[in-house]
Amino acid sequence: MSRPKVLVTRKIPKVGIEMLQRVADVDVWPGEMPPPRDELLKRVAGCNGLLSMLSDGVDGELLDRAGSGFKVVSNYAVGYNNIDVSAAQERGVAVGNTPDVLTDSTADLAVTLLLAAARRLPAAIENVKQGEWKTWEPMGFLGVDLRGKTVGILGMGRIGLAVAQRLQGGWGMKVLYTARTAKPDADQMGAKHVQLTEMLQQSDFVSVHCPLTDQTRNLLDETKFALMQPHAVLVNTARGDVIDQEALADALEGGKIFAAGLDVTTPEPLPPTHRLVQLENCTIAPHIGSASVQSRDDMARLAAENILAGLAGKPLPNPVS
Repeated sequence: MSRPKVLVTRKIPKVGIEMLQRVADVDVWPGEMPPPRDELLKRVAGCNGLLSMLSDGVDGELLDRAGSGFKVVSNYAVGYNNIDVSAAQERGVAVGNTPDVLTDSTADLAVTLLLAAARRLPAAIENVKQGEWKTWEPMGFLGVDLRGKTVGILGMGRIGLAVAQRLQGGWGMKVLYTARTAKPDADQMGAKHVQLTEMLQQSDFVSVHCPLTDQTRNLLDETKFALMQPHAVLVNTARGDVIDQEALADALEGGKIFAAGLDVTTPEPLPPTHRLVQLENCTIAPHIGSASVQSRDDMARLAAENILAGLAGKPLPNPVS
């Protein structure tokens, strides 16, 4: 009996590859960049499973190209907005993701960005590297403090809650949050469920953790930035498309908000000439929210477990909802 075939669209930690290789023939795309669309369609033909990245568009065309023996897609991420889940369901293809295991690493990165942006750390470090540091300056690189301030969490899921817990426990912050419904875990820690407008008006810091949907695309636009306080700091570790980036650049340039820290952008990467990249008060990281050894290994395990279950015709341990 022939072994099933699995396509993995990028190099991932070997723990996941080794799990798959025990039962399947595994084709791992070797390139540093994601496979081009035509190459992805070519390689998926005849496969039974696909371990995909957020950069891979998984739609009806791809699913049909894979063929009738195709059983499962497992996204190496929590999000899955790159996958047409309805198209997969219509074809009897199971879809999974890797939730929970990157909560702490992403929450840590969100707080790191918040601190870096609030204290103007990248600009200060660049000052040293460029040999511009002459002496201690009483008015040099003045930032904003965290102690006792208010943080607004846009999307109180697992990561949003973890960020709120860190900021409340570490700096005594008051927590406001927006979500479709009140969250008992958040309410128990004294967080207040409010509308987006109120949260933006009252928050000293805003951290974005909502999924990308038709309702959240460009949710933070010119009108929303106009509501925020001039000393406010915005952090986004969710999806770049939640923010209208031109409006954000305008707000940062015009002093409508103090600073921003972004781990996600649209596109990724932003070109070096983009206004946000050029702004001193915008700190941008290359989508490293889950980039810890433990988190990436755990993601590889979960992604492989989804594939193995799908190949065996069993329920996925981490199906998308």
